[in-house]
Amino acid sequence: MLKQIEGSQAMAEAIGLCRPEVICAYPITPQTHIVEGLGAMVKDGRLKGCEYLNVESEFAALSVAIGSSAAGARTYTATASQGLLFMLEAVYNASGLGLPIVMTLGNRAIGAPINIWNDHSDAMAARDAGWIMLFAESNQEAVDLHIQAFRLAEELSVPVMVCVDGFILTHAVERLDIPSQEQVDAFLPPFEPVQVLDPADPISIGAMVGPEAFTEVRYLAHHKQMTALDRIPELAADFAAAFGREAGGLLKSYRLDDAETVVLAMGSVMGTIKDVIDDMRADGARIGGVSLCSFRPFPIGPVREALQNAKRVVVVEKDLAVGLGGVVAANVRMAMRVFDVPVCTVIAGLGGRSIPKTSLRRTFEAAARNELEGLHFLDLNWDVVNRELERAGEKRRSGPVAENILKDLGLIMHKVM
Repeated sequence: MLKQIEGSQAMAEAIGLCRPEVICAYPITPQTHIVEGLGAMVKDGRLKGCEYLNVESEFAALSVAIGSSAAGARTYTATASQGLLFMLEAVYNASGLGLPIVMTLGNRAIGAPINIWNDHSDAMAARDAGWIMLFAESNQEAVDLHIQAFRLAEELSVPVMVCVDGFILTHAVERLDIPSQEQVDAFLPPFEPVQVLDPADPISIGAMVGPEAFTEVRYLAHHKQMTALDRIPELAADFAAAFGREAGGLLKSYRLDDAETVVLAMGSVMGTIKDVIDDMRADGARIGGVSLCSFRPFPIGPVREALQNAKRVVVVEKDLAVGLGGVVAANVRMAMRVFDVPVCTVIAGLGGRSIPKTSLRRTFEAAARNELEGLHFLDLNWDVVNRELERAGEKRRSGPVAENILKDLGLIMHKVM
């Protein structure tokens, strides 16, 4: 059914159609509207047979989710930014225990300094925690990925994180196709847990494991991720056949025929990148794009295949591994190590900064001329950076960097002496 609806509310409706039995909720912007929507559905009876738990923290939310999933309930929660960091111990526990929890991550920057706007820093902080991590390019894909996520999580008994750009998607109102309960029921079978705490058949979950077995346990977690590399595209194909539209998969190619410059990105920025590619194609440029949906497991083979004919690769990413550069680009370089193809990193959109088409086009044109440095910060204000570096060099007590920059930009007042 087509609806004019906010992205968060659409996701809530899709999650409700998956018939979760336990929802653990703690509000943190920008995912709050999702759990609010689900709470309203439980309260008014649209979502039946579901226990909705308001907990005292993000750590509690995932801890309760671990307990309910271990007891055999289809379980859902959501978080963002600092909330993910607060629950990080439990994030590792959920995957280490092999519990098929589905969690929405409303992607948001991590402080300090305080910032509530979108980037992918939070997801990157948990990238090696053992969760499958799927990135939505659009709100329609966010709706569809949640339905696929429950099936994937429960088939493999592994937690799945659906990453959705905060505000850009979560708070956007647009026309979306919300499936029927019958469609979702036909696609998503009832939950049959691999392991369950049952008083009638007592077992232990979460035993102490020493050196003699820990490597094998971790390998089996890795094996599940490798299995997901096959199941993710298969489920995407099943979804397309059942719902009549494509969503998910490992990655999607865009205008790669004869492309010499290929731009790879994750999430909603790919929409802007596609517009730039179209504009440049109209002017004769040989450029294409790759939208990466599955970040974990990272699809080394499909990435290599998609990029093998490129003369250069530009990775646009909304994160920064301080002291290294781009996290996604490092993974792409690993995939491309057998080819002599330069991979440039473009750090963009940190803390919600705009990513204009003009800036992207200028950057992609520089890449096509082989003039783009290996690590590039889109629209970095060098005047502000150099002023702060000079200040720090002039005196030891130069003050807090964030406040100094805000003063230089005229966003807060200088102290009057």
